[in-house]
This record gives sequence, structure tokens and C-alpha cells, in this order.
Amino acid sequence: MRARTISLMIVAAVVLSGCATSRPAGTISPATISPPTQSTRDLANLPPPAGTIPVAVYGMRDQTGQYKPSPDSSFSTSVTQGAASLLVSALRDSRWFKPVERENLQDLLTERKIVRALEQPSDRAQTQLPPLRPANMIIEGAIVAYESNVRTGGFGVRYLGIGPSDLYRQDQVTINLRAVDIRTGDVIQSITTTKTVFSIQLDFGVFKFVSLRHLLEVETGLSRNEPVQQCVREAIEAGLIHLIAQGARDGSWNLKNPDDLKKPLLAGYLKAYDEQTMNTPITSAEQTELLGDSRAQPQ
Repeated sequence: MRARTISLMIVAAVVLSGCATSRPAGTISPATISPPTQSTRDLANLPPPAGTIPVAVYGMRDQTGQYKPSPDSSFSTSVTQGAASLLVSALRDSRWFKPVERENLQDLLTERKIVRALEQPSDRAQTQLPPLRPANMIIEGAIVAYESNVRTGGFGVRYLGIGPSDLYRQDQVTINLRAVDIRTGDVIQSITTTKTVFSIQLDFGVFKFVSLRHLLEVETGLSRNEPVQQCVREAIEAGLIHLIAQGARDGSWNLKNPDDLKKPLLAGYLKAYDEQTMNTPITSAEQTELLGDSRAQPQ
């Protein structure tokens, strides 16, 4: 009995030491640039356009109607409310579009009024403000859905009170982007993309009577939740790439070199889109493999 007790204590010590090494090294860390997603890299590698397009973004609303579970907060939304900022950043990173400020246009106009008010009559000709740049297109969008518990599952096994367990959960965020011509109001292009949010929890426990009146219970584990804002960002970036690829193929805008449309990056996104719209659904693994093959080839 004593040997078994010692062995169980050794197992518990090993498990706890492993848990200690998996914890964060410290509670304070310096601020860093947000880590890029695969779609961020694809945006940076897009072929150049014939000319950049001035676009306006007035907002990107949260139309999900979803709130966090009540134990956390009854008023906090499930998705970020800064999607418009993520979209503007993605538009600049693509080098296809030149975003102009519209979301906080009143602040910009107020500053221009202040500059004019402080101008001296003698300096007015030299410091005259140029006119604001008009946009040729409006990029509209919204987070249209956030589905919780799209898929849940797990497994566990215990023998003599000792064993691990594994639980996972998948949520889903869906965004829509559309390009609108300001001259006619026509929707030039529209795309909807979906990103899965993964959460996983691993546990290991020991529940054992080491003697008649003594109970040994040891638990350890870790969990990992994919940040929802990163998933929204990746869905926006992927949607923008699809928007660019569709517009280049349909002639809504032009590539600097038309042959770039046949290169692996844009061709991979176009093929993935065509697979989805021809009523021949492909699995997420097949889509990842398809886009992975296009990214692996030199641009």
C-alpha cells in the first residue's frame, strides 16, 4: 500500500510540474503588433492593381444580436465592435484601395475649420487647405452571424480513478462585404465569408483512496480559446481577397498585369469560390488544402 501511495504521489508531482511549465511565464508582457493571419500574408502578396481606388467605409455593424452568456456579462456582445477599423486596415494592407476618412468625418471637418479660423490673412494663400478627396466606391459590410456551439464533443477515459479528458467546441462567425458604385448605387461585388472559432480543454485527474480514510485527488488541465477578434479579422481579410479576385475577373477593376489573374494566389481563391457556388460543397479541410497549395507555390 505504501509503495502504491508513493507511486501515485510521483505521478501527481510529474503532472503538476508539467502543468507549471505550460502556464504563462509571467503576468506582465510588453505590447506587440497583432500577429498576422494567413489571410494577412495573402493580402501583402496580392499582385499590384492598375491603379489604387479611393474608397469610403462608413461603418461595419454588428448584426448578430448575440451577447455573451449571462455568467460573464448580460450586456457584452459576442463579437468585436471595431470591425470597421479592421476593414480599413485590411484595405490599406491590400495596396488596392486608398481608404478616406468617413466614419469620424465630423472630427476631420472640425479640425479643418480650426485651421481656417487660425489662418492669418497674409498667410491664407500659402496655407490654403486642399479639398477633401472623394471616394469612387463605398465598401459596406456587417458581421451578419455568430453561431455558438456549432459543434461540441470530447472524450475521456478513466481506469482506477486515473485518466484524461478532452473537450472541444466550435463557434462560427460570418461577415459580408460588398462594393457599391457611388455614381449609380449598383452593388458591384458582394461576398460572404465564414470563420470557425475553436476552443479546446484538456484535463487530467487522479481520484484514488490511498488508504481507508485518506483520499488522493489531483487535477490539472489547460484550455485554449481562439480570440474572436482575430477570427473576425481573418474573415474580413479573406472576404476582401475574394472581393478583389472576383472584381478582377469580372472587370470591375484591373490588374497591372492581366496575366497575374492566372497566378496561384488569385487562382486558388477563385477556384475555392467557384467550388462553393457550383453546388458541389467541399469540406473545410479540402478548402484549406486548396488554398495551402496556392500559397505554397511561388508568386
